[in-house]
Amino acid sequence: MRQRFRALRAERAAQYARLNLAGLDAAPCQFAVFCDRDARQGHGLGRATMPETLDYPVVLAVHTLWLAARAQGLGLGWLPILDPVRITAILDVPEPWHFIGYFCLGRPATEDDCPALERAGWEHRASAESTIFRRQGGCKPPVRRPCVCPALAAASACRPRQG
Repeated sequence: MRQRFRALRAERAAQYARLNLAGLDAAPCQFAVFCDRDARQGHGLGRATMPETLDYPVVLAVHTLWLAARAQGLGLGWLPILDPVRITAILDVPEPWHFIGYFCLGRPATEDDCPALERAGWEHRASAESTIFRRQGGCKPPVRRPCVCPALAAASACRPRQG
């Protein structure tokens, strides 16, 4: 049973690699994105407890590029199957840089609203309902606290309610 499972996994991995690498040769623009985890900007705020917060703005920048590319009729492919340690060594980047991803940018061979992995039967979209967590009993209303800062109390967003 284990051998069969391993064989199926290996076959699936090979199929995934073929699907993911299909556009690599044709893409006119390829680039790696890294996050400098040794950045001094922000004075370390938040990093002590959540070091991954450095990566989030970088991922959001990629997402913004992705949206802008789509608006211009371009496709952006993320190749998540590459080994981050190898890519970092091959590209000889500084030690504190953290590999976010390797991307291909270019005109897609065909226009389609359905992602390639979905078209290939690799994955199916989850419904929005299946990805949203709702507490039983609904949400509690926010607790309204009076402003303690006189400067903020003067601002309309922070004025105590009358009555």
